[in-house]
Amino acid sequence: MKKLALLVLALLPGPAMAATVDDAEAVRMVGPQEEIVSPAVPADERAAMTAAADAFYGFWTNGSPALLEAAIAPTFTDRTLPPGRPQGPQGPAAASAAFLAAVPDLTVTVVQRLVVGDRVVSHLRFTGHFTGTFAGRQGEGQPVDFIATDILRIEDGRITDNWHLEDNLTFLRQIGAID
Repeated sequence: MKKLALLVLALLPGPAMAATVDDAEAVRMVGPQEEIVSPAVPADERAAMTAAADAFYGFWTNGSPALLEAAIAPTFTDRTLPPGRPQGPQGPAAASAAFLAAVPDLTVTVVQRLVVGDRVVSHLRFTGHFTGTFAGRQGEGQPVDFIATDILRIEDGRITDNWHLEDNLTFLRQIGAID
């Protein structure tokens, strides 16, 4: 059942129904509530790393191809790639389009961010309402509220690798896809 749920999340078709915020607002919205930075990370590296992370989470808020391009390297590798999702930059693009089609008012909150070495670790909260479509199911405005964690490797101001874990079970329960 778990593999099926992940496959469904990875393969959702349809255009993104991006939130109605521009890129600058999307980036502003995802500023972390708490940030802990290793003193060993130089200020210029910290700025480049957090800018990439902010662009990435802004992209999840509005689906902007420009934010995705600013955030991830062309050689981006998803280290926890769900079955059926394409590797590389096409993976997040497909996943975002599918998720924004299901939850057009998606809000991403960076609850906590750790910056250490070449990594940014983020504890995230995704909220919104299931008013779109998901796996052939039409939303009825059900509230969506689940968490995720990302470990991003960042080199030269772009995300090269991502290890991520989302609470897909909570999401699927909230939209009535499973009991």
